[in-house]
Amino acid sequence: MKILIVEDDKKIARAIQRGLRQHSYVSDVAFDGDTGLDMAKTGSYDLYILDIMLPGSHSGIDIVKTLRSENVATPILLLTAKDTVVDRAYGLNAGADDYLVKPFAFLELIARVRALLRRQKDSKLNQHRVGALSIDFDKQVALYNSDEIQLSRKEFALLEYFMRNVDRVISKSQLIDQVWDSDNTILENTVEAHVAALRRKIEIPFQVSYIQTKKGFGYMFKGQSNETT
Repeated sequence: MKILIVEDDKKIARAIQRGLRQHSYVSDVAFDGDTGLDMAKTGSYDLYILDIMLPGSHSGIDIVKTLRSENVATPILLLTAKDTVVDRAYGLNAGADDYLVKPFAFLELIARVRALLRRQKDSKLNQHRVGALSIDFDKQVALYNSDEIQLSRKEFALLEYFMRNVDRVISKSQLIDQVWDSDNTILENTVEAHVAALRRKIEIPFQVSYIQTKKGFGYMFKGQSNETT
């Protein structure tokens, strides 16, 4: 799961990011509305946490309205110091899913994050399938037909990103950005090692090939696997 935090108070933003990391959520941070909107539109996120009052030409409400006008259904949690009924109604009517007033306890924030992500997951199928290969979000495992494949958390996230971007060339930098925590320095050979480990689990035992290496570009996950023998 990957979360975008748009908050101009760097101390609060970093505290939220550290707390989310402790709960195994990867997150990116933007400190102004313009950068936040660009990241929201170009990145692949499972949840947005937006402050309402932001520097730049776009407020948190502007970001909400833009995303909803482009049919982005990703859950949005608004953070604000404004706590009147009118303010809350304005944010929710703009398209936000929830509203948290500052100052807040992190325990409440993480509870709301989990609720929104659970609601998002429940609105989708519990499994995502590409041919004979599927991933089960509840069990956090992959399956080839009925054979269960145990994956590490990072392998599962990597496979999920591949399967949501079938037949598209994906660069190593994209994988680093979308699968790894942007706060950490990840080398390309780390990506290569994880892709190799994933191949050993989902391809070799079943004599199929899903992940193609595109030399100089990255990888492509094929929607139709090819037998390797």
